[in-house]
Amino acid sequence: MSSELEDKKILMVVAQDNFRDEEYLEPRDILEDAGVSITVASNSTKEAYGALGAKIKPDISIKDAIMAEFDGLVIVGGGGSREHLWPNKDLQRLVRDAFDQDKLVAAICISPVVLARAKILEDRDCTVFKDKECIAELEKGGGLYTDKDVVVDGNIITARDPKAAEKFGHAVVDQLAEVV
Repeated sequence: MSSELEDKKILMVVAQDNFRDEEYLEPRDILEDAGVSITVASNSTKEAYGALGAKIKPDISIKDAIMAEFDGLVIVGGGGSREHLWPNKDLQRLVRDAFDQDKLVAAICISPVVLARAKILEDRDCTVFKDKECIAELEKGGGLYTDKDVVVDGNIITARDPKAAEKFGHAVVDQLAEVV
């Protein structure tokens, strides 16, 4: 499998602080094991901090990322997403760019709200962290909430929570392999 995906590049987005460590680390490990190249973006290139202690030095700021350079976009969840990612207009632009370019768009935990706010979930099956506000945001954006760990609808992948991180990572790899 690794040789198949060696030319694939994914932009992983994390909140500057309070991202979910396992929602970043598990999918990243799975993607790298498949040969995928990862670039990490956040609100700035200052060190980003996970809720459980992980520290990441982002490669690029969200505002400087260009979707044309990547095969897909993966948005990590965690409490920091609500503050740092939900309202981020540059991230919404990246999501729309990825979607318009028929690239993979994936988000886990509370981050599928970013996809809803970017207006790419209209009439799409999707999932999000099981929280009233998150579900309401998804539905407000036209998404069809489904109570499952991971939902794949075309080139959009959404996942519910940290327990789904491994399954989410495999779904992203499977989707990338389909477009080889």
